[in-house]
Amino acid sequence: MSALDPIDCLLFSLSRSFCSPLAVFIQIQGCVICLTLAIGWAFAAYVRNREINRIKDGMKGGNSFAFLCHDINELEHSNQVNLPRVSVVMPLKGFGEHNLHNWKSQITSLYGGPLEFLFLVESTEDPAYHAASRLITDFKDDVDAKIIVAGLSTTCSQKIHNQLVGVEKMHKDTKYVLFLDDDVRLHPGSIGALTSEMEKNPKIFIQTGYPLDLPSGSLGSYCIYEYHMPCSMGFATGGKTFFLWGGCMMMHADDFRHDHYGVVSGLRDGGYSDDMTLAAIAGAHKRLITSPPVAVFPHPLASDLSFSRYWNYLRKQTFVLESYISNVNWLMNKALFSSHCYLSWGFVAPYLMAMVHVAAALQIYIKGYSYEETTCSTGGLVLASCLAICTFMELLSMWNLTRIEVQLCNMLSPEAPKLSLGTYNWSMVFVAMLVDNFLYPVSAFRSHFSQSINWSGIRYHLKNGKISKVERNKDMGPNFTDLGGKHLYGKKGAPPKASFLSSFKRSLAQWRQPKKFDV
Repeated sequence: MSALDPIDCLLFSLSRSFCSPLAVFIQIQGCVICLTLAIGWAFAAYVRNREINRIKDGMKGGNSFAFLCHDINELEHSNQVNLPRVSVVMPLKGFGEHNLHNWKSQITSLYGGPLEFLFLVESTEDPAYHAASRLITDFKDDVDAKIIVAGLSTTCSQKIHNQLVGVEKMHKDTKYVLFLDDDVRLHPGSIGALTSEMEKNPKIFIQTGYPLDLPSGSLGSYCIYEYHMPCSMGFATGGKTFFLWGGCMMMHADDFRHDHYGVVSGLRDGGYSDDMTLAAIAGAHKRLITSPPVAVFPHPLASDLSFSRYWNYLRKQTFVLESYISNVNWLMNKALFSSHCYLSWGFVAPYLMAMVHVAAALQIYIKGYSYEETTCSTGGLVLASCLAICTFMELLSMWNLTRIEVQLCNMLSPEAPKLSLGTYNWSMVFVAMLVDNFLYPVSAFRSHFSQSINWSGIRYHLKNGKISKVERNKDMGPNFTDLGGKHLYGKKGAPPKASFLSSFKRSLAQWRQPKKFDV
């Protein structure tokens, strides 16, 4: 070994140490994680593809509206007039490039029953206030919609505060309330499909869905896509699930009117995350959460989504695990915290070891060393090869699920510009997998020790799992939201500089860019 270069000696020593029993276990574990994700995504793809085949079969059978409902007779007037009233509650914060399209897709729903839309803002200073007001004015003859100033939250997050004000203002005859994030792009039949499932099974506590992220090209946007993908398999069950996404939640209106299971008090009294709080309530009372196979929604990410904004988003996501409503919920969150951190670094570590094995093998080949001379083992290359095969299978399964969800979204919104799988850069996806899994534990530990978070210019402090203090200061936060790149601040009582029409045309032009969405 004395004849070897010192750097080579270090490299060979690392490669040899990475063949120890513990290191081999870690590398095999990495392969198992990859295969588990691949199998999960394959099952999710099967569920989504089954819905695609159902729509195709319906169209072949003469149902031209199979993307709206299974049975065309459901569109008969006699059935439509008996549909229940639905109130859509949408808390707004800021205004960005995709908002107009998202809002328009929501208010132009083809649901045939009574339907109202409630847009909630914290104040008239929010740039969303004037944009939403003008949108409502443009559709005032066709849509029952109103914008409500909810005021500032003091005991819970601003989003939850807006939601609770929304349910207070909803129509007295509303049977179901649908909470939507303002970055959700609905399909024409989404509200009808969710309502139909609620009518079929009154035992459903919450119906939910999940976004299909459309990366804009930056590393940050691919990290967001990769972060969401593992959870997508939990929403593609075609029925019962334990997962809940706050961007789309349909519930019984009476649960809020009468505070059933403590939904109102649980959210109002220190609630930080709407979906995690409601999921905990559902688990505690053994209530049913379902996710229909058609509940997958295009989610275009901001064209200027920077890495720092991705980091801010990740911080908010990991901070969720610090909030809880009961001791059982605390225990579940800590278990999730520990397992997620372990699996994240357990996913990244094998790749670092594989890089050392490959680098050592290349040095041996280039400089003509023998394996006996370096005391390295060929077992390292075998492990690296196994990891490469498992990674390929994982990426292939992720690609297949994304392909099927893109196809399903195109079928559910036949008149919208077509989404395309060709815009995804799979090399960037792989890099994002490593970056996101490496940073998740870092963010989680920082959230654990800080017990405070800045969310869109508002700093929330937790105590015993609940919000104990709310601080507002425009100077202490960002001017844009993380995913949508929405402007957070405007001038009180003043409309935006650009007209609504010009903003809409500009957004439409951006949405139609072939490099992002068109085939």
